Amino acid sequence: MNNSKPVLYHCWSDTNSQRLRLALSYKQISYTDKPISRWDDEIFFELGVSLVFPILQMPDKSLLLNVNEILWEIDGIFPSDRMLVRNVIDEAAWNSLLEWREKVDAILTRLTAPALLNYIDIAESDDRVAAYKRHVQNAYNMSAEALANDRYAAYTQFAQLTNIVALGKHLTAKQFYMGAPSIADAVLTADLYPLQCLDGVSLPIDILYYLSRVEKEFDLDLQQGFKTKLN
Repeated sequence: MNNSKPVLYHCWSDTNSQRLRLALSYKQISYTDKPISRWDDEIFFELGVSLVFPILQMPDKSLLLNVNEILWEIDGIFPSDRMLVRNVIDEAAWNSLLEWREKVDAILTRLTAPALLNYIDIAESDDRVAAYKRHVQNAYNMSAEALANDRYAAYTQFAQLTNIVALGKHLTAKQFYMGAPSIADAVLTADLYPLQCLDGVSLPIDILYYLSRVEKEFDLDLQQGFKTKLN
């Protein structure tokens, strides 16, 4: 391991991990990639932290754990001419996005729960699939299969709550959330991309073009970690 590099411990099926992967890729930061799963207790024990994703271990061995704080400070943590915060997004706009995200969290996490079964950290073994399904049952008092069957109603509620059609039009007009690539795009893309794994759920075409645009601009394959690739 190159000790001059940060180490990113992340989970393929975790949207917070994808937020940070997007940001690091955009800023062209070289890091040691450590994909793990929510069941890798030994890793968390070695690092001395409770189950949390992602974990960014700096070269001095310090750990950065709060993804939104990392994103907000990323231009200072990793100085470069590829800015994601400075002169791109102000604190008011960032806090407004996070407040909006908090309002939709319950319905979004419920909606994406069955979609996460397409990620290899869950799907790579029958034991992990069973463990994840138990987690879903405990969290929602519904099986993953029942949540999948309810996806149309859940997506309709999510689309109304987020006014996703208007969001898509905004993103088409501006190209990116703030008009230039920013940490806001890392948040939105990490949240919306997994919805494509839900059979029969169709995101507005404006949103699909936006996700493709972010994926290209941030230079990150967001299907990495998928068991079954999207068409």
